[in-house]
Amino acid sequence: MKRSYLPVALLLAVLMLNIIFTQYMVHQYFYENYTNTIIAAIINVILFPVAFLIYKKGVNVHDQ
Repeated sequence: MKRSYLPVALLLAVLMLNIIFTQYMVHQYFYENYTNTIIAAIINVILFPVAFLIYKKGVNVHDQ
């Protein structure tokens, strides 16, 4: 069975986005830009289900 690396690459991209937005959130919090802090936190919360869906799709492809 041939392994697909597309889900892995997508998960790495989502992880990189999580790291970027977390760093942005901490930076904005430090400079007391609370609106931007909340926006970055919401984006981080939204990225979690996206990563979970990518993972489940990748696992289901290999089960068949």
